[in-house]
Amino acid sequence: MTDLSFLFTQFLGGLTTAMFLFLIASGLSLVFGVMRVLNFAHGSFYMLGAYLAWQAVQWLSPLLESFWLAALFAALAVAVLGGLVERLLLRHMYGKEELYQLLLTYALVLILGDAAKAIWGTQQLSVSRPPILDGAIEMFGSVLPVYNLFIMLAGGAIAVVGWLILSRSSAGRMVRAAALDREMLGALGANVGALYTGMFMASSFLAGLSGALVTPIQSIVPGMDVEVIVEAFIVVVIGGLGSFWGTFWGSLIYGQVLSFGILIMPSFSLFSVFALMAVILIVRPWGLFGKPMR
Repeated sequence: MTDLSFLFTQFLGGLTTAMFLFLIASGLSLVFGVMRVLNFAHGSFYMLGAYLAWQAVQWLSPLLESFWLAALFAALAVAVLGGLVERLLLRHMYGKEELYQLLLTYALVLILGDAAKAIWGTQQLSVSRPPILDGAIEMFGSVLPVYNLFIMLAGGAIAVVGWLILSRSSAGRMVRAAALDREMLGALGANVGALYTGMFMASSFLAGLSGALVTPIQSIVPGMDVEVIVEAFIVVVIGGLGSFWGTFWGSLIYGQVLSFGILIMPSFSLFSVFALMAVILIVRPWGLFGKPMR
């Protein structure tokens, strides 16, 4: 506990977990903030991104940079699937109680999970790290894999780019307007349906990209979707449903609490995260950075 390099290693491990969770949870929070949809199938899109990346690597294996092409292919394919889900299924759920949306998206979890087992089987799959990101570097006495450093930088870059798009662009103003009053936005002539489809596709793209990027450091197995969606929901509950920066800081808090919880209480590391979520729900039910909903 007194070794600073050891504590720094724990911090870096928590930061890597946090950036992965931010990539996943940001899309989940964005969809709820704009569309008021609790998309439980977000974890299934993440799982499909991992499987599709593995499949694309098998097809493109002779190419030197096959991993990056596979990740892009997986993210785009999941985005297209997300667009179809929104247009054909979720569009009929708008304005209804969240329970109906949750039941529909949970049904998608079961369908997509069985489809993944039928196509790729139940064995563990994995993808090698891209050669350019192989190896490790030393930082303040700690050894950090280069791929983990890439994930940290990618998470931070996506947070900044997402904030700039939402706050400084015309598309971001449309998104914020739709979150506040979609009926008024439609009355002003905006195509709210196309905006919703685009938002859901962007959310699905982030989920698929996250699944593709996790393949070099985590096995691809059935059930990984349910595990990650629970973690993503904890993050957005801590930060505040619908809050972009709340999701970012919620991810950082989750990652560090989990990392140092493993160090302090190895048998109760997950308990520390759930205890934190329970305290926040009691004190601020709308999350640390969220706003109370009327």
